[in-house]
This record gives sequence, C-alpha cells and structure tokens, in this order.
Amino acid sequence: MAEGERAMPRVWTVSELTAAVRRTLEGQFPVIDLEGEITGFKRYPSGHVYFTLKDSVSQISAVMFKGAFDACAAQSGFKDGAKLKVRGRVTIGTRSQYQFIVQRARLLGEGELMQRYLELKAKLAAEGLFDPARKRPLPFLPRRIGLVTSPAGAVVHDLCRVLMRRFPALEIRLYPAVVQGASAPLSVLAGLDWFNRAPDGWRADLIIFGRGGGSFEDLYGFNDERLVRAVAASRVPTISAVGHETDFTLCDFAADLRAGTPSMAAELAVPEREKLVRRIDDAQAALVATLRGKYEWYAQKVDGLAGDLPRSLAARTAEAAHRLERAGAKLAHGAATRLVEAAHRLERADTALAHRLTEGLTATEHRLATAATRLKLLSPYAVLERGYSLTTDEKGAVLRDAAEVAPGAVVRTRLRHGTLTSVVT
Repeated sequence: MAEGERAMPRVWTVSELTAAVRRTLEGQFPVIDLEGEITGFKRYPSGHVYFTLKDSVSQISAVMFKGAFDACAAQSGFKDGAKLKVRGRVTIGTRSQYQFIVQRARLLGEGELMQRYLELKAKLAAEGLFDPARKRPLPFLPRRIGLVTSPAGAVVHDLCRVLMRRFPALEIRLYPAVVQGASAPLSVLAGLDWFNRAPDGWRADLIIFGRGGGSFEDLYGFNDERLVRAVAASRVPTISAVGHETDFTLCDFAADLRAGTPSMAAELAVPEREKLVRRIDDAQAALVATLRGKYEWYAQKVDGLAGDLPRSLAARTAEAAHRLERAGAKLAHGAATRLVEAAHRLERADTALAHRLTEGLTATEHRLATAATRLKLLSPYAVLERGYSLTTDEKGAVLRDAAEVAPGAVVRTRLRHGTLTSVVT
C-alpha cells in the first residue's frame, strides 16, 4: 500500500454478520436457565409452539419444538400469564432476530403445584388408576352412607339436607375430617379407612368425601398420592365432591363417580323417594291391568274351547276312523300285491333253475363222451384190435427187450382174443 493511502474497511453481508452474531451468542450462552411470563402463546399445526417470555422490563421470543413440547409434563399449563422456568439456548433466526430455543420447561409459583399435579396425574393414569373400566357402579339405593368431610361449614349440612329430602329412610354417619392444609390428606384417608374397615360393624354402602370450593392451593390436599391411591383401592363405592364444578382434583379421577358440588353428590347418591313411589304405583297399576286383560282373554279362550270340545271330539273320532279304514285297505292291497310279486318271482326262479340244470347235464354228458373217446384212443388195448400183441412177464410188467427175459422164464402174450402162456428157450 502506498504511503498516505488509507485501508478500506471490510464490507459485511447481512448473512455474514448474522452468522457471526449467532456464533458469538451461542458460544457465550450455550445452555442457560431463564425465567419469565408467557405472552402471545400459539401452537401451530406442525406441533411447534411459539410465545414470548417477558419480565417487567424486557422480552424475548421463544420457540419450543414439537418433540420437546410433547415430552413436557407441564404443557397443559402453558397459557398467557403463566410463569415458566425454561432451559435452552440463545440463537439468531433467519430474520436476524434473536430468540430462545426451549428444551425443557416447568411452571413456577402456582405453576409448580400444577407441574407436580400434572406429573402425578400422568403417572397414576399410566398405572390404570383412572381407567373407567375399573370404576364400579353405585348401589341403586344405598341405605347406609358415610360422609368424610369437615363437621363445620355448609358442606355437611347441604349433604344431609339433600340426602334426607330425597330419601328420608337413610342411615348417615359423619367422619369429621380436616379438608385443607398439610394434614388434610391423612385426615381424609383415615375417614376412608374407617368406613372400609367398619370397626363397630356399621358397614357403609356408599362413601361421599369432599369439601366446598377454594383456590387451587386450598384443594391441593386432594391431589396427595397416598389419598388418591386409597380412593382407588376403597372396597366401598365412592363419590368425590371436591370444590366447584370447574375444579378437578386427582381424587375426582380415582373415585367411582365425580360430582361437581357436594349438593350434586347427594343428588347422585340416592333416588328421590317420591319418584320411586310414583314409579312403583304406576308399575303396580300397569301390572294389574295387564293381568286383568290376560285373565279375561284366557277366560274367553277356555269358554270357546269348552263349547267346541264335543264337536271337536266327534270330528276327530270320525277322522281317526277314516284314517284307520284307509290304512287297513292300503295294508291289504299292499300285502296282496307283494304276494303276487313273490309268486311271480318264485315261478321265474323255478324256470331258470330247470333251464340251468338241463344245460348243465347236457354239457356234462358231452364232456364224458369226449373223455371216453380220448381214453379209448389212448388205451394200449386198442392196438390189439389192429393185430398187435402185448407181452408181459409173470408179474404183468410189459416186456420191451428180449434181453430182459432169461431162458426158462414164463411170459404171457395177450392177443385180440385170448392170452398165450409161453416158456422162453
């Protein structure tokens, strides 16, 4: 560079500058924890969620991708105004705006209770404690009802008032329990245990437990894991009546039935006596009317049958006689036909047998004549007829060679007519 010339400054592209800032930010803040309040929360069809984390002075855009959000137990608590503690990293987006990529998150303050609530709910649901298939139907008309609630306040009075108004002939017992604070879960659990064991022999048909409305923190004792498991394991059917209709505790999910309010629990527990009486009266009247109608119908049917009986017997007797006569005629005709057919078959068999015997005798005679002719032709005596003779020794053996005979031996010669006896010389 010539003396006096100034160096030209480097000219950056937007992408180069963005990349350099991103490397600086990500190198300086690889993974950090951040606290803030949610605003502008939105979930897209892709499953990714976008929101802004802010405090009293500043704010930062944040994104939580689908995989991380689906794995987050506190996802149902994400809403505008909720306070979060998140872990993630800072980066620069394609629009050169820096943002926070959230990897994990949990709720703060009330959110911390909500976080524990959601985690326990997911755990117990996975074990099947909230499965509708394991819930039992309530008894149609429980005669003994156990209440587990505070003896003070309006709840117990509302329960008793509605129960007795609907069905006065009830036995109701109260187990006085603490329903708020640190001791509430064990106190309510003890009430459930007492009614399940029935130590004095008084066995409840139904247990109603609960309390009036309050904040999430006030009702939090009914999210205690030990209490929830005790509700699920109760041998006596249970109704959970905790808070208002919009309040949900884990005991609500574990109980056999959840009522929006204590008064609603009492309404669901027993039928209304007056309605039952009317239903019974209506059913009785309908039964009497049905029986009367059936009786009258069958009485008329019996009268009609009694009048038709003589005519029916005569007609049936005549019909039976006709059937018997037809059967006899049919039987006689059938027997005669079968006899004629048998005679014909016997005659044909006799003719066939005589024919076969004649044929057999003729064939036998022919075979005998043929055999006699062949025997005669083969007989050695037939040769004598033509002038030949047959010489044998004294024992009758045929002689074929003169050397076989010694001098002085006696031989016999058979001619056509007669036999000669000779002495060999």
